[in-house]
Amino acid sequence: MTGKFEIYKDKGGEFRFRLNASNGESILTSEGYQTKASCLSGVESVKKNATNDAHFERKQASSGKYMFNLKATNGQVIGTSHLYEAEAARNQGIFSVSEDAPGASVVDSVA
Repeated sequence: MTGKFEIYKDKGGEFRFRLNASNGESILTSEGYQTKASCLSGVESVKKNATNDAHFERKQASSGKYMFNLKATNGQVIGTSHLYEAEAARNQGIFSVSEDAPGASVVDSVA
């Protein structure tokens, strides 16, 4: 089983996506997009960039927890992880994105 991108609308009416790992856990979320087409372009950008380790920005939050951003070739953030308690868990999240994103299906939850 591979991961899935879920397209949804947030409370403000913007389109967003989240990448769920094969175990169903959300591992990457997007910024808000004004149009569904732009959101779908963001999904394609994640699929394209997820296999390049240099596009992952590894960070530690001020709380001491760990996170990462996935960046496009132009340096723009296209997806952000949740916070992880340990650096090793964050690194596993990066591995999951790189493994699951390229072949992930897209589920449109917008009515």
